[in-house]
Amino acid sequence: MSSWEASCACGQLHVTCTGDPTRVSVCHCLNCKRRSGSAFAYQARWPDDEVEFTGDHREWTKANEGGSSATFRFCPSCGSTVAYFLDSMPGLTAIPVGAFADPAFPQPEYSVYEGRMPAWLAITGDDIEHWD
Repeated sequence: MSSWEASCACGQLHVTCTGDPTRVSVCHCLNCKRRSGSAFAYQARWPDDEVEFTGDHREWTKANEGGSSATFRFCPSCGSTVAYFLDSMPGLTAIPVGAFADPAFPQPEYSVYEGRMPAWLAITGDDIEHWD
């Protein structure tokens, strides 16, 4: 069984994910852009019971545009978000792929909120579903 290791920028907060992710996606919604500090966000999800956290963390919850909410788990030392939980996807933990620092991480299967994607950006690859 595979295992994936992620951490915050300072290395204090670690995440171990067991098995393969159930979903890998990129998102172009405004909240994800703000969370990631980039033109889009790239994340992978695992069942909650396949994710283990070690280290100190804080949490913050924000309402999303559609009325659901997201709870973000981040390092209190460096501020890096290492996970988030959507109440619209109960039982799943999302980990920003950048926290794995693995250039071989699997490509996304989904690209969502593409109506907010910058005109200069193209998400390409085999078998990626595109959602407006």
